[in-house]
Amino acid sequence: MLIKLIALDLDGTLLNSQKEISVANKEALKKASQAGVKVVITTGRPLPAVEPFLKELDLIGDDQYSLTFNGGLIQTNTGKVIDQIGFGMEEVIKLREVTNQLGLPLDIVRGGDVYVLSSAVDSLYPTCNPLLNYLPTEFSDLPVGVEFNKAITAVAQDYLDERIQDIPEELHEQFEIFKSRDIILEWSPKGVHKANGLEKLIAHLGLTRDQVMTCGDEENDFSMIEWAGLGFCMANGSDKVKAVANVVTPMTNDEDAVAWAVNKYVLSEG
Repeated sequence: MLIKLIALDLDGTLLNSQKEISVANKEALKKASQAGVKVVITTGRPLPAVEPFLKELDLIGDDQYSLTFNGGLIQTNTGKVIDQIGFGMEEVIKLREVTNQLGLPLDIVRGGDVYVLSSAVDSLYPTCNPLLNYLPTEFSDLPVGVEFNKAITAVAQDYLDERIQDIPEELHEQFEIFKSRDIILEWSPKGVHKANGLEKLIAHLGLTRDQVMTCGDEENDFSMIEWAGLGFCMANGSDKVKAVANVVTPMTNDEDAVAWAVNKYVLSEG
């Protein structure tokens, strides 16, 4: 199997616990890129929160790509949009009603802006990514006539896990709902997930999915790991994701698992 594209989650996968790309991971990915393999970041974050890592990996260019908002936005690393899916105020109202009933905070994301809606329970999202622009906002002050990329619920893990069980089934039919971290639940437009985004990107690039290697750890990586020709789950990943991976790495994201996978399965043609 000749890998032409490596798709990488950030948190818990490419990044270590200090939110850094290790020297070993960086070297392996740069070698792969220099050998003509596309290195694509697939993340729930917007592009501005990804750019520092793209610069580290020398991936800024019109022929380099990222999947942001879990595949809701496919773009070049210079910002040119290839494809996007978002939602409007009608969907936001539904989410606000349900999260209020469940006693959960809700933040609405548009580009690099996060509208932190007032809530009885404080959102933890502003503690998660300092590169975003957090705007405390009353629901009535949300911008109208625009498209939003996704919504976020960020709250203590035990509290979140308890309330996830009470999300109405009809919402699962209307939205993609998944955890991207232990304290983060993401609400995305239906059909927005990393596998769908990668399917669109490889069509743009003229590749096939058996030429794609994916690496991830959390539930928002499930679809792309199951879909790919070669899917890797980190040793620190969730059991659900491990179950569909072709390979579970013998080490964690803090032990250069991505470098191990790239060196073994791409650079040595494993």
